[in-house]
Amino acid sequence: MLALHRMTAEPAAPADLGPAEAILIEGADASAFAHAQFASDVRALGVARWQWSAWLDAQGRVRALFQLGRLDAQRYIALLRGGAATALSEALRRYVLRAKVALTPLPAHALAATEPLDMHALRGDGDAFEFGLGARGLRVDARAAPADFARAETFRLADVRAGWPWLPAAALDAYVPQALGLQQLGAIALDKGCYPGQEIVARLHYRGGLKRQLWRIGSAAAIAPGATLRHAEQPCGVVLNAAAAAGACEALAVVHRELPPDTPLLIDDSSAPATLLQRFPP
Repeated sequence: MLALHRMTAEPAAPADLGPAEAILIEGADASAFAHAQFASDVRALGVARWQWSAWLDAQGRVRALFQLGRLDAQRYIALLRGGAATALSEALRRYVLRAKVALTPLPAHALAATEPLDMHALRGDGDAFEFGLGARGLRVDARAAPADFARAETFRLADVRAGWPWLPAAALDAYVPQALGLQQLGAIALDKGCYPGQEIVARLHYRGGLKRQLWRIGSAAAIAPGATLRHAEQPCGVVLNAAAAAGACEALAVVHRELPPDTPLLIDDSSAPATLLQRFPP
């Protein structure tokens, strides 16, 4: 069995990002099961590496978004970027059938921002796992990290500016991967064969027809994940993740594709305005 690279030193001053939702996928058929269910090319994932991935429904909508890491030949960890690990594990178990695979939510783990680690690197030691994000690291640990609001917000802002979504409840089971910017992250494969929602994903890629797109937005007011964006008194988008930015706020949002960049937006039913700042390619 291949071993996961161990961490040689404790990351300096991790900052608390809240509770972690993660699932261990283990067994002789773990690779085949994940490859058949998830939208990414799981078989191309090497040990001690992670990739963006998603689980879709038959209509191509994203049921779960996660960072999928390969621990060894028969073990994976899926760090959810939204949703609950227990509920997702139960939903996935319906498709296990006779496959030799176990799905286990990690109990009482915390998520923390840590020091730089090579992009897509994965390392761990005991109950801790660390996902490399290049200039940053993201740690899943049985121990809680110290509270550091400034550093946590800096981490969240970097996610927003990179176009890396976290999905609030309002965005689960609601959007196709391209509307969330997942194609640019490599979370969907077009040439790996069948998986749930694959036909819809391929049709949108080759024939077009995408109605919504990922944007970075800004506002002087606070922006809450799950908030509705409105234009001309009509809903036109949903906020995903948000972070403080120099006395203001920035967020990722799924917005109607036809809106021009200078469209004035309001947050929820308030008079707080928001501005479209950056469109992410599908």
